[in-house]
Amino acid sequence: MSIEANGKTGLFRILTDNTEYQIKADKNGVLKHIWYGPKTGTDMEYMLDYPDVGFSGNIYEEAYNRSYSLDTMPLEYPGIGTGDFRVSVLKVVHDNGSCAVDLRYDGFDVKQGKYSIPGLPAVYSNGDEAETLELYLKDSVSGISVTLKYGVIPKYDIITRSAVISNHGKDTVRLLSALSMCLDIPYGEWDWIHFAGRHAMERITERAPLFHGIQESSSSRGTSSHQQNPSVILCDRNASETSGECYGAALMYSGSFKTQIEYDQLNQTRLVMGIDPDSFDWELKPGGSFYAPEAIMTYSSDGLDKLSQNFHHVIRNNVCRGKYKTSKRPILLNNWEATYFDFNEEKLEQIAREAAELGADMFVMDDGWFGKRDSDSSGLGDWVVNEKRLRGGLKPLVDKITAMGLKFGIWFEPEMVSEDSDLFRKHSDWALTLPGRKPVVSRGQLVLDLTRADVRDHIYNAISAILGSADISYVKWDMNRSICGRYSRELPSERMGEIQHRYVLGLYELLERLTSAYPDVLFEGCSGGGGRFDAGMLYYCPQIWCSDDTDAYERTKIQYGTSFIYPISTVGSHVSAVPNHQTGRITPLESRAVTAMAGSFGYELDPNALTDEEKSAVKEQIVRFKKYNDLIHNGTYHRLSDPAADKFAAWQFVLPDMSESLVHGMIYKTEANMLRYPIRLRGLAEDKLYKLDSDGTIYTGKALMSGGILLPRSWGDYAPIELYFTEATEVRKDEKI
Repeated sequence: MSIEANGKTGLFRILTDNTEYQIKADKNGVLKHIWYGPKTGTDMEYMLDYPDVGFSGNIYEEAYNRSYSLDTMPLEYPGIGTGDFRVSVLKVVHDNGSCAVDLRYDGFDVKQGKYSIPGLPAVYSNGDEAETLELYLKDSVSGISVTLKYGVIPKYDIITRSAVISNHGKDTVRLLSALSMCLDIPYGEWDWIHFAGRHAMERITERAPLFHGIQESSSSRGTSSHQQNPSVILCDRNASETSGECYGAALMYSGSFKTQIEYDQLNQTRLVMGIDPDSFDWELKPGGSFYAPEAIMTYSSDGLDKLSQNFHHVIRNNVCRGKYKTSKRPILLNNWEATYFDFNEEKLEQIAREAAELGADMFVMDDGWFGKRDSDSSGLGDWVVNEKRLRGGLKPLVDKITAMGLKFGIWFEPEMVSEDSDLFRKHSDWALTLPGRKPVVSRGQLVLDLTRADVRDHIYNAISAILGSADISYVKWDMNRSICGRYSRELPSERMGEIQHRYVLGLYELLERLTSAYPDVLFEGCSGGGGRFDAGMLYYCPQIWCSDDTDAYERTKIQYGTSFIYPISTVGSHVSAVPNHQTGRITPLESRAVTAMAGSFGYELDPNALTDEEKSAVKEQIVRFKKYNDLIHNGTYHRLSDPAADKFAAWQFVLPDMSESLVHGMIYKTEANMLRYPIRLRGLAEDKLYKLDSDGTIYTGKALMSGGILLPRSWGDYAPIELYFTEATEVRKDEKI
């Protein structure tokens, strides 16, 4: 059993293969967080100290016990207005204007399997691998109750959190904050790692020590955003890839979010995460319930490497769904950087024909095939083929390209509408705009109101008409602006604070309909690259375009940050032309390839512009990636360098049976008389022999992990690294060891 519940003592233990999470309901019904860390087999409350701290009030039952204060205790789901002055997870405004919510323990249940959440993505179980703990809390005055849900995937050391807030009172209340999780850590000196950035430079790793006060990463943009990611890591000050305590949390949500970390007066650390309260105001009627999104948590006592692997396992196996969950993804060529809007069917056929010759599996037609779409300022919403550009329509083009042996993919931006479009001229009320004000525009486009069923139905029918008109195997689902103008003509004025969350619910409902109706279509998420790269989207789209920045050097940093939470199989990554279209940088073709292989591999260039030598190299790269596919997408991933601190980037894949390993990377700068960089490999079997493919040298696994190996000497800047090892059963006399 992964859940042990003791109704007499009030102690609840959630057990995974390597970790233990303890919760305890005390004599007053206060639900306390006791422990999250290695298995102990012991009630760890003996480690908690409750000092008498001035200006930390006491609940009425303990009015004269100054050492009993909610302001100093580690709590499981703290509400506002009860004497805990730290950041809270629940704020309820009652009909009389008061905000207090005093939650006390009211029972529990243990269920086989993993809970689901109506209308929201959630980790699911495969068979009987999971259990669920439900803890019931209630506020006896207002009739507000909360069900805390904990899902357990023991073999991955994963615990999930969600909350259901219900109104059993007679009056309507407003939820101003309904976060998904709280984690109180009583001791330790911690660094926090978060993933910041901007468009075309997403998820750059930042690590800093906690300071007394509140640290925050958040998005109010209506999406999880380029600027911050809904994930966070707390690690001890000396934690490395291979040692030290680490806590991680990732929110399965694609809208505005907030993560706050408070380092308090007693040197305790509180981490809370959930929907951004600053853009949230939810009306909860009597008898109604609100479902908070799910947070995925994990703990490692063996450093960041193990923490990341826990996330990788659960996202790959228990978040991603469908045909392409773990199967091989097609190697595609996308025409965007080859043509932008300057194309017709003849030009696309030429590109596709060359892609087929090179060994690609799929051709993807990007933006510009529909409506009046000569630039990015018009046509969105008019999902009708532009026959001036594609004469004869879509099907003849698709038939020609599939006859070449390629699958066909297509780009959409379904959530948007251009002001210069037939759809907007007919249904301007379908856009999220403020009455009486000129709208804030971005790329000449507005956001469609996905809170409305009629808008969602229109989008579903428009996309279905295209997907049903030809043999289409892939959809790139883009979203190229933040949400502004939060006003829906379908909601009463007092409920406008619900729009951002209702938008996300509408998006999920639309994606569920489409992915269910077209199970053989590979949906790739995109939001100007990585502006909505989160576990919520991965529930519907098993891969996401990592960044609009295809510069190989910068991609090593972007993909490094992404790898802390998200598995390599979810990362859309392509080889593009040089000089790079975002930076002007020139990097070797092979370096661009090994960087793009750390993802769902493809090309973003015009193959007709390649030299014969480059075409031969691309053919060989495609063959090589297909050889490495299982190792890269299903192997264990290890970061071997920090590209922000080191002079090179290096990462490693290892098959689960440790019979193969691949090291890829890039040496950033080459110097005269250059010294070779040593790296230590990880995840191998100490007693196995490994042959290096490039020269036949045989090493023991212990040697490669203890002493390491020298990277090859480089020639020219941004030099590629590739070291491929296979298990050797014996050493011949003519072989080296």
